[in-house]
Amino acid sequence: MQQRMTLIAAMLVMGYTLLVAVIAIHMKNGGGYTQAALQQRKYTVVAADAQGYIYDRNFEPLVNCDTAYYAVVQPTSEAIAELIPHTEQMNAVIEGIRSEQPFSCRVDTNIFQSEDIIVVKAPLRRPARQLAQHVIGYTSDGVGVTGLEADYDSILRSTEDTVGVTYTVDALGKVLRGESPTVSPISFSNGNVVTTLDARIQRICEEAGSGITKGALVVMDVENGDILAMASFPSYSPDRLVDALEDENSPLINRCLYTYSVGSIFKLVTSAAAYNQGLIKFACECSGKTEIAGQIFRCHDWRGHGVVNMAQAMTYSCNSYFVELSRFVQPDNMRTVAQNLGFGTQIALTRSIISAGGTLPTEEALALPAEMANFCFGQGFLTASPLQITQMTCGIANDGEMPLARLIAGFSIDGKTLENEKSPMYAKSLPKNAAYFLQGLMISAINENEESNAIPEHVYAAAKTSTAQTGRYDEDGNEYCHAWITGYFPIEEPKYAVTVLCEDGGYGNDAAAPIFREIADRIVTELS
Repeated sequence: MQQRMTLIAAMLVMGYTLLVAVIAIHMKNGGGYTQAALQQRKYTVVAADAQGYIYDRNFEPLVNCDTAYYAVVQPTSEAIAELIPHTEQMNAVIEGIRSEQPFSCRVDTNIFQSEDIIVVKAPLRRPARQLAQHVIGYTSDGVGVTGLEADYDSILRSTEDTVGVTYTVDALGKVLRGESPTVSPISFSNGNVVTTLDARIQRICEEAGSGITKGALVVMDVENGDILAMASFPSYSPDRLVDALEDENSPLINRCLYTYSVGSIFKLVTSAAAYNQGLIKFACECSGKTEIAGQIFRCHDWRGHGVVNMAQAMTYSCNSYFVELSRFVQPDNMRTVAQNLGFGTQIALTRSIISAGGTLPTEEALALPAEMANFCFGQGFLTASPLQITQMTCGIANDGEMPLARLIAGFSIDGKTLENEKSPMYAKSLPKNAAYFLQGLMISAINENEESNAIPEHVYAAAKTSTAQTGRYDEDGNEYCHAWITGYFPIEEPKYAVTVLCEDGGYGNDAAAPIFREIADRIVTELS
């Protein structure tokens, strides 16, 4: 018996010794439950990031406008039960439950009762409806894809600026109770881009143009060429790009930069060329049609306007007058004046936001009388963009000194101070007296026209409408025409130049002029 007891004791000693050895080996190798309980490390959950701001001229944010809430959650049953009604990111919740580690998801509130839920906030990059969508562009997976988001990606996302929550966990990733987590806030260390846009005017334009099926609105500062608003219709949502790609109205196109037939607005250029040649007193009789080199050109009023001078022809938008004038205006003079006013030249605002140059007929083409006649009232091969037309209007309103269009004002570190601002640039587009003459024509064009729909109620404005033929017809044989108007106000001290284009919109006085009137009235009343 004694020998048996001695054997059992020896076996127990050996078993205990073996167990101690195994535990020692596990501890030496960093494994085992005892070592796991003793080891501690930090575990950080990155909840959200913040990218640089894109501001308007008054440092109003055009992105990062709203605040989003993110919950960082220890996946206890109580926390999960309270969380689920306030998030749509169920994949993150399920993964957190499976891993048994803290996770984050976006929520619709910042109020929770559970101590296992910490709410942090970060700027929401894109609101439900983005102002100036075609200018701002959009991002995908944190990278700029189009617009300013793409052109200034390296500035807007120059650092990894994040908000996170750091926990103390054991070697198995389990949060250690009694250790309070720490929150690392966003530092807002990325660069910021400051545009020339005025969010108030941009909003006015988008609202005033909401009924445009296809078209564009541009507002510029007459004095320095700053683009105050640039709206293209229809707009689109980056969340529904497939729908945008399939839309026959092509909402992804920025129509402010796209070129179109110009029509009667170009009569201002013809008048400037006539001024250079001393032809401003030219008068003729409009019978409703006229013939050049065997080709019949019809006035929009088939009854004719009778004997008209240049001011009357501009007010009535008489095609016959300018067709007759084409017999005397020199082609090289016409092309030079058009080029000086920006026709045929691209306008580069940023790396990707570039207005097409449009088309100008060659001097050889203008040697043909019929082609010259077409050119003088804005038809034929001539095309231009709404941005080009607005820049031209600035040149007229600014007494012949045409400011070059500008979209980027500079940059900012603190969101309050503008840095790297560049001075406005100008082109000598017209002699001062010629600019005065064109201003008078634009004043008469709407204010002496009893049928004009462009006359604002709260400010004295000058403008010219246009109904540009396209050579395309609907199934009933009716020609599609682009409706235009360009103008400026107030006339006594010009500040704002506005261009409205309604693509395939019909008559300028019917479709475009009322929008011009609304924009002028709202800018004057709401910004004063």
